[in-house]
Amino acid sequence: MARPGSRPIDELLRLAIIGDGAAFTELWDTHIDSLRAYIKSRMKNLDDFYVEDICSRSFEKAFRQIRTYDPAKSRFSTWLMNIAHNTAVDTVEQENRTQRRYVSIDQDLSAGTAVSTIGSDEDTPLESIIRGEDKMQTEGYIDGLPELYRRIARMRLVDGLQYSEIAEETGLPLNTVRTRIRRAKAQIDRIKTDESI
Repeated sequence: MARPGSRPIDELLRLAIIGDGAAFTELWDTHIDSLRAYIKSRMKNLDDFYVEDICSRSFEKAFRQIRTYDPAKSRFSTWLMNIAHNTAVDTVEQENRTQRRYVSIDQDLSAGTAVSTIGSDEDTPLESIIRGEDKMQTEGYIDGLPELYRRIARMRLVDGLQYSEIAEETGLPLNTVRTRIRRAKAQIDRIKTDESI
C-alpha cells in the first residue's frame, strides 16, 4: 500500500525498471515496514540486525532483478516478500554453516561471536584500501552504487564519519547504517574485482 503523498506503485515500478534509483528508494520507503514485519513474523528467532540485513539484501536483489518483475503474475509486495523469504532462509542457513565451523574448547561465551564484531567502527582492510585510493576513483565507485547506498557510502568512505554519526545525521537505525555500508563495500569490492579481470 502506498503511503500518503507518494507516487502510485505502478509508476514507481515503471521508473525503477528503467533505472530510476530515486523511484526504487521510494519503493523502499513504501514497503520497508511491511517487509520488516513479514520477516519478524516468519523468522521469530532473528534479532533486529539480521532483520535489517535481510531487508537490505532483499531490496538489493529486487533492484538487480526489477526487470524480471511481472505485474500480471503478482503484486510487487508479494514478489518482494518472496525474495525476502528466500533471502532469510539463505541467511539462516549460511549462519548455521558458519557457526558449525567454530569449535570452542572452553565454551567461553564472553569472548563474543563473529556476529558481534560485524559493523564495528574500526576500518576494515577494504575500507583502508578504498580510503588510500584516489578520491575521484572512490567517488566513481560510489556513484556506481544503487542510490539506496550512495549517500551513506560517501559519508563513511569519503567523509570518514563513524557509524553512529551517520545514523544520527540520516535518522536511520544504527543496524540499517551498518548493513548498508557493508553492502556498499561488498558491491565496491565486486566492481574492483571485475575491473582487475
